[in-house]
Amino acid sequence: MFTGGKDSTYATRLALERGDDVVVLVTMMPCRGDSWMFHSANIHLAEMVARAMGIEHLPVQTSGEKDRELEDLRRALLELDVDGVVSGAIASRYQRDRIDLICRELNLHHITPLWGRNRGEVINEMLSRGMSIMVSAVAALGLDEGWLGRLLDIQALEELKGLQAKFGVDPCGEGGEMETLVLDAPWFLSRIEIVRARKEWNGLSGSIIVEEARLLEKMGLRKG
Repeated sequence: MFTGGKDSTYATRLALERGDDVVVLVTMMPCRGDSWMFHSANIHLAEMVARAMGIEHLPVQTSGEKDRELEDLRRALLELDVDGVVSGAIASRYQRDRIDLICRELNLHHITPLWGRNRGEVINEMLSRGMSIMVSAVAALGLDEGWLGRLLDIQALEELKGLQAKFGVDPCGEGGEMETLVLDAPWFLSRIEIVRARKEWNGLSGSIIVEEARLLEKMGLRKG
């Protein structure tokens, strides 16, 4: 399950490193912004992140309605010749349990490289491994408009720790506080450059809408 965000991107990388053959990155494309299951901010760029990684991409439209999302996912997986699903779930039992259910029905393995890990350690590990992660949406006390479009770094993580202590903000955004877009990583064949974007802010939450982006090839890299 791939969104182009930090968790699914890193989970995909870890699955590859452990020897799994990731043949296609499936992105569920909600028709509404308040999907119960699936990431929606800049989801149209998941295909570009997949291209940057050199992996085939499959977009699947979903209603975004709670009772129909699982069926949309089940139908998509049923058509693929695969024996497992990788997801970036870290602590969300809602997401993990529902993907588990579908995998059991279809006799698929659910691979969750990040599940149960300390969230602070995971985000630190992502940065230490050279991932370039942009905040694409926020919805929590303490996360204001200034976070939109910001690249996560050590200073940002320190601020997130403070917000965790003050407001209970999860540093990985597991409670829906934050969504992200990965622009680059050492294993990417290309990096993503944002050409044009605009911010939408309602006073409590918001997102940065990427209107134009492009891939810039990195020389001397091979897939893997």
